[in-house]
Amino acid sequence: MPKLLKKRALVEDRWLRLGPGEEPPTCADTPLLVPLETWRSHRGTLASRRPEHLGVWLDGDAEPAELEADLQRFACVAVRFPSFTDGRGFSCARLLREQQGYQGELRAIGDIFPDQLHYLQRCGFDSFELADDVPLDTALRCLDAFSTSYQKTGTEPH
Repeated sequence: MPKLLKKRALVEDRWLRLGPGEEPPTCADTPLLVPLETWRSHRGTLASRRPEHLGVWLDGDAEPAELEADLQRFACVAVRFPSFTDGRGFSCARLLREQQGYQGELRAIGDIFPDQLHYLQRCGFDSFELADDVPLDTALRCLDAFSTSYQKTGTEPH
């Protein structure tokens, strides 16, 4: 089971993540992280949930602009990396933060490696799903791999 790194600590993941095609549970107190397709097909029902109990996950090839009108509804937006070699999720995060103005939790899920954490953070991710075999000290060293950067980001303007 993956671990969740958030605010430089391993925390319990309180979100129930649905897979594609899974029906959302009726219990409104369960924080749900639903695929974009589920959000589209069950929007009417899901929109009635409290924002702190609603999140959406999307693949890196999704267009963040699709969520623009609804971003304020989500306490968490997760971007799934199907493979560590697929960098589209980095762009997706920057678009969500810098163009869409998303301020909630932005989580990297899927096939990510510790050496990507610094760059994921620079793109706007603030929580990371880690494989069980990744020690916390390794993840923290990777987050702090570089002390200076030349490029500005939406979270670190120069």
